[in-house]
Amino acid sequence: MDLKLHRPHAVCATTGRAFAAGEPMVSALVRSQGRIDRCDYTLDAWSGPPADALAWWRSTYPAAATAGVTLAPAEVLLDVVEELDGSDTDAALRYLLALELLRRRAVRLVERAEDAGGGCAGRELVVACRRRDREYRVREVPAGEAAAPGVEQRLAALLWSGGAA
Repeated sequence: MDLKLHRPHAVCATTGRAFAAGEPMVSALVRSQGRIDRCDYTLDAWSGPPADALAWWRSTYPAAATAGVTLAPAEVLLDVVEELDGSDTDAALRYLLALELLRRRAVRLVERAEDAGGGCAGRELVVACRRRDREYRVREVPAGEAAAPGVEQRLAALLWSGGAA
C-alpha cells in the first residue's frame, strides 16, 4: 500500500474549486484500489464521509506563509488503528501507530500479554483509550519487521502533513 498524504490538495475533491487560505475544510482518508488516499472537501461540498473512508477530520486550509509540517490528529490515528485491526499485512504499521499514540499519551499501556492465538504469534500490547472507552490489542512486531521497506514511508505519510515528510 503506497501512502502519499502529505499536504491538503489545493482544490475540493467534489467541486474542483480552489481553497482559500484559512478556509474551513474537511479531509478524509479513503481506501481506494489497495491504497489510502487523502481527499479534501469544502464545507458546503461535504455531505458525510465517503463509503470507504477510514477517518476524517475538520481543519482549515493553511496560508502559504504558515503551511508547514504538522502532526495528524490522534483521533485520526486511532481510527486507522481500529481499521487495521486483524490485518496481518499491516501489523507493523498498526504497532508503530500504537507506539506513537502511547508517546502522545492518547492511549495508556494496560499490559503486555501473550497473544491469545496460542503464543506462536508472540506478544501483544494491550492499550486503553479513555476518550473512546476502549482497549486495543496490538501484536508486537520485531524491529526488523517494523523497519521493513515501505513501513517508514507509510508511517510518515500518516503522521505528517505539509512539507516534505
